[in-house]
Amino acid sequence: MNVYELYFGTSIILIVLGLYALISRRNLIKIVLGLEVMTLGVNLAIITMGIRVFKGAYEVDALAQGMVAISMAIGAAVAALALSIAMNIYKHYGTFDIRKLRRLRW
Repeated sequence: MNVYELYFGTSIILIVLGLYALISRRNLIKIVLGLEVMTLGVNLAIITMGIRVFKGAYEVDALAQGMVAISMAIGAAVAALALSIAMNIYKHYGTFDIRKLRRLRW
């Protein structure tokens, strides 16, 4: 088994687990966590695509590292914003359940 296959397989598993958490869960906090797991899977896939072998050692391309660093910063900001919105929803409505929040439409 190749290093590329192992990392790329792990990234696919993380993406599928995050997508499952987004689709199946009804709790806002768990949905945000699923989004973060999916982001980690995408970051691992980007890093995997940037791996190259140079003189018998594995190296990661600087462009891939830069893309993942920017993605991590944006992901942290998105997670903080989503969690703050979820906390405001809980303060106002007293629940994290999306089914109950859907009933509050006009």
